[in-house]
Amino acid sequence: MQVIPVVDIKGGRAVRAVGGRRDQYRPLSSPLCPSSRPCDVVAAFLGLFPFSTIYVAELDAIEGRESDADLMRNLAASFPETTFWRDAGAGSRRAAAPNVVPVIGSETLPCDRPPENFAKATPGAALSLDFRASRFLGPPDLLAAPDLWPRRVIVMTLAQIGMDRGPDEAALREVKSRCGNREIFAAGGVRGIEDLASLARLGISGALVASALHSGRLAREDLNRIAALN
Repeated sequence: MQVIPVVDIKGGRAVRAVGGRRDQYRPLSSPLCPSSRPCDVVAAFLGLFPFSTIYVAELDAIEGRESDADLMRNLAASFPETTFWRDAGAGSRRAAAPNVVPVIGSETLPCDRPPENFAKATPGAALSLDFRASRFLGPPDLLAAPDLWPRRVIVMTLAQIGMDRGPDEAALREVKSRCGNREIFAAGGVRGIEDLASLARLGISGALVASALHSGRLAREDLNRIAALN
């Protein structure tokens, strides 16, 4: 079970994500990191635990505004030993640096034409299957065609983010049942080590986490226990 910290960025600042209501996101300040500078947040995560991968969501780009490519390049250069998964909407297909993996979010894909074959076109990327409640955000045919998915797939339940409700295990089970040998990552709702243990029992490869790390509900000893099981 891989734990992947999340940094949500809006207007150049790290923000606290709650329930997918992006217009209400405010600059981050937490017991783990009082600063909202993205570099400070990444440094705080790495000070807590030597995470190999960190997920960065560029919310301005996801919502159709201009992407801040310099910010991502600076993060990648500042932490060269860390792999960054970068979700910057439809324009994030190209890696900004050697240690950056593009994330393709289904909510930013056009719904008026057949979906691409990401397994062939962008095999190194991660595909995020985005849901709001039980509604899939993206081309309907994509959800029904796992042969089009790349090796790594994120199940992103926006309404669960930062809400202490637990992961959406029903959606995860559904995707897992037809993903073949792909790696499935849960995003949204992880409250602590018990949720991670439940996800591991479902065969989920990893989880994207923010609130539980910032609040201390996932502490260093918990992360060490999870790492020992890998």
